Amino acid sequence: MRSETTEKHKKLSSNDITCGIITLSDTITTNEDDLSGQYLANELSKRYQLKSKIIIPDEKKALIESIEKMIENNIEVILTTGGTGLDSRDITVETVESIFDKKIEGFGEIFRHQSFLEIGSGALISRATAGVYKKTVIFSMPGSPNAVKTALNIIIDEFPHLVFHAQK
Repeated sequence: MRSETTEKHKKLSSNDITCGIITLSDTITTNEDDLSGQYLANELSKRYQLKSKIIIPDEKKALIESIEKMIENNIEVILTTGGTGLDSRDITVETVESIFDKKIEGFGEIFRHQSFLEIGSGALISRATAGVYKKTVIFSMPGSPNAVKTALNIIIDEFPHLVFHAQK
């Protein structure tokens, strides 16, 4: 069932959305090896304006600096991939959640549910999260290509609606 209010907001929203991608990895250093980042770049470019795509190590300072730089460059939606697992070097979730002005609880919940339907109880490990920081929407998803595809299928249609509300 469609929400009348949501549909009104979508009509007021612009599809001219600027996006940035941050891949966090201690092992991936080239675009050729960054399968998840490349998938995101290809899909986002079909519908929105991709302004930045970078690869950084799993380091809190590098992630915050990258987010701040993208915001300074008027990027409205930032997608991070990688660094959401349980390893000691996985710092994405703790880092982004520490700066969120508002958390978008539904993304992680829906992502884990969909992942459970696709891969079973392994979805318990997923710590995907989303929120708003300085009127910019940030989605953080696992680094595997399948997880990125699942996440993007959930969120890509909502970018205009999310940006509409985040920038009010």
